[in-house]
Amino acid sequence: MANIGVPAAVPKVRSLTSRLNDYYVLTKPEVNLLILMTTSTGYLLAHSGRLNWLGLFNTVMGTLLVASGTATLNQFMEWRYDADMKRTARRPVPAGRISPLESFCFGILLSVAGGIYLWVGVNRLTSLLAISTLLSYLLIYTPLKRKTPLCTFLGAFPGAMPTLIGWAGASAGLDRNAWLLFAVLFLWQFPHFLAIALMYREDYERAGYRMLPRFDHDGKFTRKEIITLTVLLVAVTLLPVLSFTPSAIYFLATLAAGAFFFYYCVKLLSGNARAAARVVHASVMYLPIVLVLMVVFRA
Repeated sequence: MANIGVPAAVPKVRSLTSRLNDYYVLTKPEVNLLILMTTSTGYLLAHSGRLNWLGLFNTVMGTLLVASGTATLNQFMEWRYDADMKRTARRPVPAGRISPLESFCFGILLSVAGGIYLWVGVNRLTSLLAISTLLSYLLIYTPLKRKTPLCTFLGAFPGAMPTLIGWAGASAGLDRNAWLLFAVLFLWQFPHFLAIALMYREDYERAGYRMLPRFDHDGKFTRKEIITLTVLLVAVTLLPVLSFTPSAIYFLATLAAGAFFFYYCVKLLSGNARAAARVVHASVMYLPIVLVLMVVFRA
């Protein structure tokens, strides 16, 4: 078991490129790609008239700064536990390449800069939504990961907030369509992250994370939960037909994408060890398709 008392000593001599890369890794760029897509989708669906490209850029940039700060502070808070998991032990802080204090200062800097950027460059609502996302993620979701599997449900709220931030960036307000888009990303997170929890169940348990119910020893409950919530997700994605452009093409294309995703979720019932990984991959393919369809068929 890794030593969780203090991180390994930070090397005294390291190249600038290596240091910058470690700071980049702290921001979780793979997660930021999802945030880029969802924030942009919210903005593109909410704007009216000629597209304000500068407004879109400012909204996305400010959101990415806050998201990067959130990811960095999350790793600061969890580095002792990350050291106990194979999939996270080589992250910059538990591996000793970045000190906890450095990660904390970097995370605060990014978060404050992002909040101010949105307040000044976009509008107050986007800034308030972004900061509330950061606070709920760090103060509610992060500590609850070690206490209850309900953390996935609670974490889905800040996880879906970039859609509202993007919407508010374009319209300075929120309407029912904004919440519909929020619901799509909210529901999408369950099959995606529950499948990840199945993949790394032993790793999470080693670090003391309660991502899955203790009674679900064989994972059957979680597999059925994934299938049920995927059906609900697909149903919700069909609602924009009424909210945006009533198009048979949109309906059929969205239904086909949902059928593709649902197929891989059903494969989970086989108990195949690789099935969960395939659900994760399918979810990453499914979401951009749905978001693009919403933008293309926007009224």
